[in-house]
Amino acid sequence: QKVTNTLAELGEKTLKPDANIIKLPNISASVAQLKAAITELQAKGFKIPDYPESVKTDEEKDIRARYNRCIGSAVNPVLREGNSDRRAPKAVKEFAKKNPHSMAEWSQASRSHVSHMHSGDFYHGEKSMTLDRARDVKMELITTSGNTIVLKPKVSLKDREVIDSMFMSKKALLEFYEKEIEDAHKTGVMFSLHVKATMMKVSHPIVFGHCVRIFYKDAFEKHAALFDELRVNVNNGMVDLYNKIATLPQSKQDEIKRDLHACHEYRPELAMVDSAKGITNFHSPNDIIVDASMPAMIRNGGKMWGADGRLKDVKAVMPESTFARIYQEIINFCKWHGAFDPTTMGTVPNVGLMAQQAEEYGSHDKTFEIPEAGVA
Repeated sequence: QKVTNTLAELGEKTLKPDANIIKLPNISASVAQLKAAITELQAKGFKIPDYPESVKTDEEKDIRARYNRCIGSAVNPVLREGNSDRRAPKAVKEFAKKNPHSMAEWSQASRSHVSHMHSGDFYHGEKSMTLDRARDVKMELITTSGNTIVLKPKVSLKDREVIDSMFMSKKALLEFYEKEIEDAHKTGVMFSLHVKATMMKVSHPIVFGHCVRIFYKDAFEKHAALFDELRVNVNNGMVDLYNKIATLPQSKQDEIKRDLHACHEYRPELAMVDSAKGITNFHSPNDIIVDASMPAMIRNGGKMWGADGRLKDVKAVMPESTFARIYQEIINFCKWHGAFDPTTMGTVPNVGLMAQQAEEYGSHDKTFEIPEAGVA
């Protein structure tokens, strides 16, 4: 049941100067999608192990490490060995101009806006330096209790390479969520969360999970012991919670669902992914990906779907201040000048040199959830 490692073959091709690789849109997989794929393969007779939720033995560590290679956009770091040239071919652009997709009107009275952190996010906790020579570094956490936890024993760096580090404060993040949820509730604007949990496969599921837990805080506090016992992990979305409680007696399931529902009384309305099926923004972290969800919201005149199947103004929450501000600028532009016109709009080619398995911060094996207070 072995198949060839085509990704490794692709990696070899990137090193050849005459290779010309065309990248099609690919899926950045989340843990939920990975598990679904494993179940499907097992059903077709492939003898592969389950994805281990928590790891204790060396074998489980090995299984998880192998599977984790498939999470996120596995092909990107391989392709990034070479030059990248992303542009819309002329024929595609001409077709788009002649057959424009629908664009909703923008109102100057629109209450839609972007909310981001002003301190405590990655941008505000960044430090970098250029190396004076090739050297190895190790990454460790010196805890306030005086212990040293090794996060990464060895990373080899080259002469003149830039090493860059940043952190996001959990405390600041939770305070930010509390404030924004409260603001949306008070002002009557729908709440939505936009992250990129598929690509930022280490950091953003954590950022996503914290928002879900704050939104349903009372229910999570009441059932904390039970959720721990069931290993509920809403970093994988509310779908993880629903799947885990499905093993409980019906009366207990109903009680939990009632408690979750009760939270909505003092919470803002939540943006929907599928109003008809009752699937909210919190259902699964891969349902709303910021660089697809925000353009969709902008094309809809700054609106997203509510539970009643209507388009409504929305607070778009994205904790990180870096890309959040770009989207706010677009909203300002549309409110002032009206919707964009696909029949006349230009296009931006993206040409760049990337190398040595370049990956976004928050997606590689040098991103860590810090287990206790200290200095990294």
